[in-house]
Amino acid sequence: MFRSGLTCPGCGSSNIVDDDLYAQAQLVCTDCGSVVSEGTLADEPVGGSVVSYSRSTAVTKKPCMNLIKGVQRLKALCRILRVNSEIEDQSEKYYKDAYQHESFINVTLQKKEVLAGCCLLVSCRLRNWPITMGTISCLLDADFNVVGATYKEMVKILNIKAPIVNVTDVMEAHSQEYKISSYPEELAETSKDLTKRALALVELAAESWIVTGRRPVPIMMAAVYLGWQSLNPNQHRLRMSLEKFCQLAQVKKCRAAMTRIAEMKEMLCKLGKELPWIRGAVTPDNVIPQVDDILQNRYALLRRAMRAHEDTLQAECQTSSADPQTEQTAPSQITEHVAQTPNTSSVEQSEPNPDRAEPPADKEANLQTAPEQSDVQGSPDPAPNWGKRVLFAPPCVVHPKKRRAPQPELQDVTGDEEISDSEIDSYLRTPREVRDFVLTQKMLSEEGKS
Repeated sequence: MFRSGLTCPGCGSSNIVDDDLYAQAQLVCTDCGSVVSEGTLADEPVGGSVVSYSRSTAVTKKPCMNLIKGVQRLKALCRILRVNSEIEDQSEKYYKDAYQHESFINVTLQKKEVLAGCCLLVSCRLRNWPITMGTISCLLDADFNVVGATYKEMVKILNIKAPIVNVTDVMEAHSQEYKISSYPEELAETSKDLTKRALALVELAAESWIVTGRRPVPIMMAAVYLGWQSLNPNQHRLRMSLEKFCQLAQVKKCRAAMTRIAEMKEMLCKLGKELPWIRGAVTPDNVIPQVDDILQNRYALLRRAMRAHEDTLQAECQTSSADPQTEQTAPSQITEHVAQTPNTSSVEQSEPNPDRAEPPADKEANLQTAPEQSDVQGSPDPAPNWGKRVLFAPPCVVHPKKRRAPQPELQDVTGDEEISDSEIDSYLRTPREVRDFVLTQKMLSEEGKS
């Protein structure tokens, strides 16, 4: 390409061209071949054509707005729970990894927020930081089942082996949520004393199978409520219900906590009956003042209650086994009496006791019912629930699920079956029903006109 305005210093020619043969562009005179300039920079920018920002790689490096909001929500949860920086960094890493997965990239914003809480939960469990799934659900104001399902899915996708948290590990953190230390003396209780008493109740409940297979939050709430009542069992605390206690402590009431309270009171009653200095009956209404003594001697009371229950079962077994023996001894005594009186007639031998003699009609009825009774006796009885016989048993044994009875096979319905008179009568209205129907229609029509 010719360059205008330039002349060769050797021959004065204006035929100057760009020589692109080498790595650097040079201006060369075509007449004499001398190099006019060497190593000059090109006028156009080096590096190719201009690329827009939307097509550059910087866009792919920048996270989307939903991811940024999710990370901000995750950091806010970390500040609320006051976790350390290691847990916060690990939670953010898990959240970014799970966010890019196909199972969470196209879900609702609420589920993405739940995902952030689940990442924080698994990081706390891996770092041995006491926190429950119920706490995460409360902070996110999300359904407990949704949080649990998202947690399981996230752990499976990221292939995380999270340890199982025991109820006693998170008891201290749960007890600190109850704000009752600033009230009057008859209602106030320090968090340290409340945690100690509630932890003892949870351990005792675990030994009596109440904790098995149950959600931790209702059990901890029941333990805190009963522990708060037992630390100072005055009239103000004993008369206060769980709902008012939760309002006082500024926590959300859990519906299942009432059932756990009833189960714990029943357990305490079974142990309180074994206290030697208790003379009256121990009921759920008066067992709270005895909680301190029960917890101090719980191991001895457990052994004593189990031994007393076993003795009661053995006495019942002996009593039930003695009844058939008395029934079996009666025929043997009759045969001995017949053998001792051989001169009696056959009628007297067949009827040793006139009180036991039966008329012929009764004998025929007994003969007819005998096969039916044998069939009933031969039918297998359903297996008894062994949870009813022991003092403490798992909840799934004490209250088993009812098994569905086998449904009879449905016969083919053709539509030509005969309809019984009783079924036809069930479709017809009685005179009273007709009168009530007419009266109701009349009242409805009058109300519509008015």
